[in-house]
Amino acid sequence: MATLTDIGLSAAINILVAIAFLIAFAILRLQPINDRVYFPKWYLKGVRSSPTCSGAFVRKFVNLNLSSYLRFLGWMPAALRMPEPELISHAGLDSVVYLRIYLIGLKLFVPMAILAFAVLVPINWTNTDTLKNSEVEFSNIDKLSISNIPLSSQR
Repeated sequence: MATLTDIGLSAAINILVAIAFLIAFAILRLQPINDRVYFPKWYLKGVRSSPTCSGAFVRKFVNLNLSSYLRFLGWMPAALRMPEPELISHAGLDSVVYLRIYLIGLKLFVPMAILAFAVLVPINWTNTDTLKNSEVEFSNIDKLSISNIPLSSQR
């Protein structure tokens, strides 16, 4: 039976792993050796040249500009504000489709989550008799489920 502590620990682990992967992506994206992976269109257009052809040996593989590490997530707000035609030419059609799906998901999920927490959670939480009268073992998280509402209830 899952308790609130178990669910909180699971959520904390998932959030920390997601942040670690985001930071790893952001750091790998900044390295010159990965330019062809993250910016292939810039090479095709001639905007960038290969970092392995010029500069000091270490600079060919590692970005030594510390200021770029401080603003490593600065591309996210810029990508969300960029007009679609410019984003298609800059990052490709797949990026535009991904961002569109992501934004639609946010527009659907956020109002539903607000509704669930404002209406459904208090309705389920305030009914205490159903689970206590049943012979089933339950925890605090079960108070938020539909099993806490009795049959043919006005709720």
